[in-house]
Amino acid sequence: MIFLQVKELSKNNGERRAVDAISFSMEAGQKIAIAGETGSGKTTLLKMIGGFIQPDSGVVLFEDKKVSGPLEQLIPGHPFIAYLSQHFELRNNYAVHELLEMASKLDEAEAQKIFSVCQVEHLLLRRTNELSGGEKQRIVLAMQLIKKPKLLLLDEPFSNLDAIHEQTIKQVIHDVCEQFHTSCIMV
Repeated sequence: MIFLQVKELSKNNGERRAVDAISFSMEAGQKIAIAGETGSGKTTLLKMIGGFIQPDSGVVLFEDKKVSGPLEQLIPGHPFIAYLSQHFELRNNYAVHELLEMASKLDEAEAQKIFSVCQVEHLLLRRTNELSGGEKQRIVLAMQLIKKPKLLLLDEPFSNLDAIHEQTIKQVIHDVCEQFHTSCIMV
């Protein structure tokens, strides 16, 4: 069984072709990087893979089942595919532990493992408006991991970080993929 298969995926943005007949496959546990110029359709491709944007043509198969787009289901997105945007947002004026508890249905031990791997344990009592960009990004990643995804889509995870936070998030992504056996596509 092929873990992920993208077949002839295309999307138009107005009169311009954002993604043009992209095809590839991915095995479970694999990490793939997608590179390209600004505006070349990388984010659009990730969002179509995750079921957040409806493709104009082509299909995405995840574990041999079609990933439905937002025109085919009430709530966009696939339950086992997590998407981490380059423009991550957290609700203002919440304590970090409150946000994580709202998203979590895990027992305490499983949640603590995620917090440890994402290096956010020391941030749980802080408020969201007191966090740096790198800290916010790791918290959003922890919120995504609470859903136990099999595939993680990362949209330019290093673009808005200083050198210290970039190294930290690189280590966190590596640890997430290794410890949770999560596959990854990164722009």
